[in-house]
Amino acid sequence: MPGLRVPAVLGGAVGAASVAFAAGLFEARAFRVVNHELTLPANVPGRVRILHISDLHYMRGQSAKARFVASLARLEPDIVVATGDLLADDDGFDEFAGLMAPLLRLPGVFVFGSNDYFGPTPVNPAYYLRRRTGVVHPKGKVLAWRRVRDLLGGAGWADLNNARTRLDAAGLTLELRGAGDAHIGMDDYAAGAADAGADWASDPADLLLGVTHAPYRRVLDAMAADGIPLMLAGHTHGGQLCLPGRAIVANCDLPVGMVKDVHRYLPGGEGPVDAWLHVTAGVGSAPTFPLRTFCRPEACLLDVTLHEEL
Repeated sequence: MPGLRVPAVLGGAVGAASVAFAAGLFEARAFRVVNHELTLPANVPGRVRILHISDLHYMRGQSAKARFVASLARLEPDIVVATGDLLADDDGFDEFAGLMAPLLRLPGVFVFGSNDYFGPTPVNPAYYLRRRTGVVHPKGKVLAWRRVRDLLGGAGWADLNNARTRLDAAGLTLELRGAGDAHIGMDDYAAGAADAGADWASDPADLLLGVTHAPYRRVLDAMAADGIPLMLAGHTHGGQLCLPGRAIVANCDLPVGMVKDVHRYLPGGEGPVDAWLHVTAGVGSAPTFPLRTFCRPEACLLDVTLHEEL
């Protein structure tokens, strides 16, 4: 009996899909550090180096990712800002604590994303093609997120989920105002911004920073209206599966052209404002779809120069 013959066209398609899959897996592990330089007006001159990490989605056994994150301490940032989706697997907690140990010796702040609270669940990739303006309701297993909160907080990092804090770095006083994850409706920026120290109004900080996981416009608009000149977020993965030079999805209500890098932010799309938004493409990938195309995983180093306003 003659053997079954696969049509040449079908065989070629299967081969191309295999190559694309392998390339996507490889790129998802091609970690890099991206440098950005930004100049902001301020009351005093100075410089501050910010390490922005996000979307590790760490799971047990991801040794290459662990080595990369642990190595970032050598960059000697003045402050680390972690914008959520850090640990996606309770079984990976001990490894996560180990990879974070070098960074936890530095000053830092953090917010959480949905994958800090809930485990990953399979999702149809077409789900991400819709532009999101509402609230998503996670269906994954509830994670032991308090262990991560206590690990970071125990090292002195400030929890900015709907909160704010002040700290000294690089000879400057930084004030950081945060919001919970807007993707799952846990944001209450106004409540956190109102929680200030008694003397903060009479003693303004040298630099204000806004910190959130998902860069939804309702949060960014509120931060910009509050006079925050630089906002930091993650969540988007830079689009994760991109075309050359172009993202396809944002997974929030930002324009797809703003899903990574530094951009001037216009609240409501109206009028000029002295606000900048940095969105990192993140270190990890969606745990149930661990591929990237034309969008390498990244940690970002922001060298911010402050110049005195005239």
